[in-house]
Amino acid sequence: MAFTSSPKPKSDASRLRAVRDAALTSLGNLIKLLPTGTAFAFQFLNPTRTNNGRCPTRNEYLSGLLIGTCAFSCAISSFTDSYTGSDGLTHYGIATPKGLWPSPASELIDLSKYKLRFQDFVHALLSTVVFAVVALLDPNTLECFYPLFEKEEKVLLKLLPPVIGAICSVVFVVFPSKRHGIGYPFSCEESNDRSASKEVE
Repeated sequence: MAFTSSPKPKSDASRLRAVRDAALTSLGNLIKLLPTGTAFAFQFLNPTRTNNGRCPTRNEYLSGLLIGTCAFSCAISSFTDSYTGSDGLTHYGIATPKGLWPSPASELIDLSKYKLRFQDFVHALLSTVVFAVVALLDPNTLECFYPLFEKEEKVLLKLLPPVIGAICSVVFVVFPSKRHGIGYPFSCEESNDRSASKEVE
């Protein structure tokens, strides 16, 4: 009499695939909180820097450099803003205690409303944290730096992205940012304000 056993390896593989799919979905939601250019650059360059997860020491350094550069970009983007100058063009600058710098064609613009605020530091910190979660839990990064993590820490891999995303989303609501700096899209309200300013001119 023959006995058949359930294919356990296949079941484990399907569970691992389900965990990975859930993590990727959560990471996709987190990416919405990041500057679009930085998130795109990381998603585009990371597979090549990590050699699709099979990376020697040289690729580990390259991947680490990419993660550090993108994290810095996320932080600094929180301190940037834009305005429509007297020449009708959109100008970007870095927020300072007095306003934006540099500030060309700003004769008719009150730059004091763009000055540095406390919520800018909060957004910079949270953007960096969100990017760190997205970058360090990326499948290629997992395979490159800590390949056993995906198999041993399935629960953490599945729960960490949505928890971080929920916390950061709440803080973003408590400390809203009206800045439209490098990498962040304009809101409808901001577009209307820009149109109104052009009509006044």
